[in-house]
This record gives sequence, C-alpha cells and structure tokens, in this order.
Amino acid sequence: MALRLMLASYRIASHLRISVSHRAFSSVVLKDLKYADSHEWVKIEGNKATVGITDHAQEHLGDVVYVELPDVGRSVSQGESFGAVESVKATSDINSPISGKVLQVNKDLSESPALVNSSPYEEGWIIKVELSDAGEVKKLMESDKYSKFCEEEDAKH
Repeated sequence: MALRLMLASYRIASHLRISVSHRAFSSVVLKDLKYADSHEWVKIEGNKATVGITDHAQEHLGDVVYVELPDVGRSVSQGESFGAVESVKATSDINSPISGKVLQVNKDLSESPALVNSSPYEEGWIIKVELSDAGEVKKLMESDKYSKFCEEEDAKH
C-alpha cells in the first residue's frame, strides 16, 4: 500500500512537473532554536529562555495525556530532569537544556497536554527560565546538527 502511494505521488508530481522528496526524517526543526540531544529545544531571548520538547520527541511519544510541570522558582540544571511527559505509549523525563530559575510554567498544559503534540514550538512550550549561565548555550546543537542527529538516531532503530 505504501509503495503504491509513493509511486502514485511520483507519477502525479511528474505530471505536475514538481519534485517530490521522500525521506525518513520529517520532523519540524526551527532554525532560531537550540537543541539538546535529549530532544528539548530552547529559545534564548536576552537572559531568559523558553523550553519545550521537540517535534521529533512528540512524534515518538505519541498522544500526550499529561505533563508534569515544576514549581515556579525552582532551580533547573543543564541536563537534569525537571518534569515528565506522559503519553499513550510511554512516560519520558524532560531534561533542562540550560541552567537557571523557573520563572513561568505553561499552565495551559494542565488542561490541554496535547498542545505539546499540536504546537510543540508555540503553544506547547513547557517552562520559561532566567538563565544562570549563558555560556551553556554553546553546548547545544544548531538546527542543522540536530536534524542530522535525529536522522542518525532514527536510522539505528
């Protein structure tokens, strides 16, 4: 079935004179973010950062049914867990890509945890942090490196 659909898409594309690319890695990776190898993203704005899980992570988790949020004021450390995401498939820790103090949590996730699936980079953000060590950002991946990391990781499975 999948092969027939792929071949049909090539025939249609040929007829319309457009190119079609089929690749295994199809997650959305935004260029203005930094990424951790544990599949969290961070958007830096001055000395503040917004953190969430990547599109790639939410695709692998499946439908998110619960997000465990930290308390405002809590300190988080780069690489350490600060919460969890529970889906119909599994529960996964959320690790902080940066160190700092939690300024805000996304309370909308308590009522609508599926925002992590439908809008991982916008409405599905998890915490906002005041950075304690801006230099840690250098340890994170740029978008192109993260895309390659995900492709290689998926190829192993």
